Amino acid sequence: MSFLEEAWTRAQPKLSAISRNISQSVAPRIVRVGQLDAELLDQELAQLLQEPLHKALSLIHTALKTKYEHELWLLIQLVLYKFSIWDTGASYGSKLQDLRYMITAPSKGSLSPSGLPRQTILVHGLLTILIPYIHGRIRTHALARAWPDVPSSDSRRRAWTVLTSLESTHALLALVNFVAFLWNGRYRTLADRLLGMRLVPSRTLVKRDTSYEFMNRQMVWHAFTEFLIFLLPLINARRIRRRINRLLSSTRARLNIFMSNATHKDGGPSHVSPDLTSNVASKRPKYWSLPRDQCAICVENASFNLNLSHSSSSQALLTPQWQLPSMTSDQSHSEPTQHPVNVPYIASCGDIFCYHCITERIIHASEDGDSRWECLRCGKPITSAERLSIDVEEVGSSDYDFADEELQSTDLSGSMGSYFYSESDNEIHA
Repeated sequence: MSFLEEAWTRAQPKLSAISRNISQSVAPRIVRVGQLDAELLDQELAQLLQEPLHKALSLIHTALKTKYEHELWLLIQLVLYKFSIWDTGASYGSKLQDLRYMITAPSKGSLSPSGLPRQTILVHGLLTILIPYIHGRIRTHALARAWPDVPSSDSRRRAWTVLTSLESTHALLALVNFVAFLWNGRYRTLADRLLGMRLVPSRTLVKRDTSYEFMNRQMVWHAFTEFLIFLLPLINARRIRRRINRLLSSTRARLNIFMSNATHKDGGPSHVSPDLTSNVASKRPKYWSLPRDQCAICVENASFNLNLSHSSSSQALLTPQWQLPSMTSDQSHSEPTQHPVNVPYIASCGDIFCYHCITERIIHASEDGDSRWECLRCGKPITSAERLSIDVEEVGSSDYDFADEELQSTDLSGSMGSYFYSESDNEIHA
């Protein structure tokens, strides 16, 4: 035997001792967040499997879903437990987090297909699946039979008291175990602590499956989302939307005037001065040509939700409101009114709107800090509105066709919270 072989033989005991010491001193890395995420993933998977079963039972009979809800949960949990922990030693959520169960206590008896002791796995399934099912079924039965409302001397009331005491005790122990888990990261649940089952990395060298580029992108989007959630409540969206609508309306009016002037230049000299046309168009409000028996606010609200499949809506979208021709009396009687005035109120400018519409606009203007709101027909500021009084003799000759004649008066310059309704005098007071 050569000198090197003799030296290698003499060093074998020392090398074996060093290897054992290293293996005992190096513990697998503890990942607390991964263990909690694994539990959440398992819960989400169970819910995803429950939804189609619930829908199928609802199609058969509406009462089957409520009647067999606990049994469906038990069936799904047993199937998932069999194909995950029993066969592979890790749940589906744990596999996604690259974790698996390890039992610290020495194994006794036969082993399951996952390599874990069969008896320990059976007890773990009993604690995590069967006992919660029994508890849920008993609690549902007790609530359906009104056990908490029976007299205190009744046995059912005593059984309910015992059940609530057990629930409180379990919740307290679960809280203590969770605090201990956050401290050392060893046992995630009470069942794992009782049986000595720990979630550990499946591999000694943990591989990062998610790239740093993806993680950085997620962090940036998460920070941006948090910033928007903080910023959006501070922005008055209604005021910004109103200013944008005004800007678009003025831009569209100027564009139409420009196109009209260009048409006149191509076709011949115009008899109307451009300055006069510009001044008239700028002074014309958005719905100056709308028939008097229609509410301008209702028309504007409907324009925000236009149905382009309707011919009138498409034409209203493409044609400026101040260029729409006004309806004659014959047309108004032959064609139905699309936006009639309901509960007519006359504004301080003299135009008439629906009670609900004018109230909402003035209150919103007051909340936004504006003391007045411009009329959509004449452009004058509106500060208040009152009910429209119409004489019975003049109703037949009136050009208005209102849907409701029960009118009430109010001064709408304040906020919604400053009004109350009085049944005694049938009025709304500030």
